[in-house]
Amino acid sequence: MSMKKIVFALFLILGAAAVKAQEIKWMTFEEALKAQKKKPKAILMDVYTEWCGPCKMLDKNTFQNKDVAAYINKNYYAVKFNAEGNEEVNYKGQKFVNASYDAARKGRNGTHQFTQALKVTGYPTMMFFNDKGEVVTPLVGYYKPEQIEIYLKAFSAEEYKKLDTREKWEAYMAAFKGEFKS
Repeated sequence: MSMKKIVFALFLILGAAAVKAQEIKWMTFEEALKAQKKKPKAILMDVYTEWCGPCKMLDKNTFQNKDVAAYINKNYYAVKFNAEGNEEVNYKGQKFVNASYDAARKGRNGTHQFTQALKVTGYPTMMFFNDKGEVVTPLVGYYKPEQIEIYLKAFSAEEYKKLDTREKWEAYMAAFKGEFKS
C-alpha cells in the first residue's frame, strides 16, 4: 500500500472517530436520575414522537452538531423520551406508563402519562431538570445550534435563577456571545 493510501485511510479512520466522539450520550430518565446521585449534573430530556418532523430535524441538525453534542455531554445527562412510547418511568415515587400504547399502531400513539405529568404541549419539547432532578422549564419547538446555545448555557450554569424578570432575560440575551456554528 502506498504512503498516500495509508495517510488517506488514517485520515478516514480518525475523522470517523472524531465524528463518533461528538455524538450525544443518550440514556433513559431513570439512568440519568441514578447518575445524578453519583455526580450531580442537570438533565436535558428530548421529548419526541416517531411521527414528528421537527423532532427529526432537531436530531439531525442540532443534536448531531459537534458543538451542541460536546456541550450537552459535558454539562448534562441527556435523555431521549418517546412521548408516545411504552417505557415505564418512576419519578418522585410515582410510576408512569402509557396504558393506551398500541405497538401495532402506525403514526400517532397514545400519550404517555409522564408526558402529561410534565405538561408537554408540543413536539419536540426539551425539558430541563436541575441537578436534583427537579423540573426547571420546557423549551418547545425546533432550535438550530446557534439558537439553542443560549438556553443550554443558561440552564447548565444556573444563570436562569438570576433571570427572574423579562428585562433581565433581555439584557442576558443582548450580552450573550454565541459560539456554536451550524
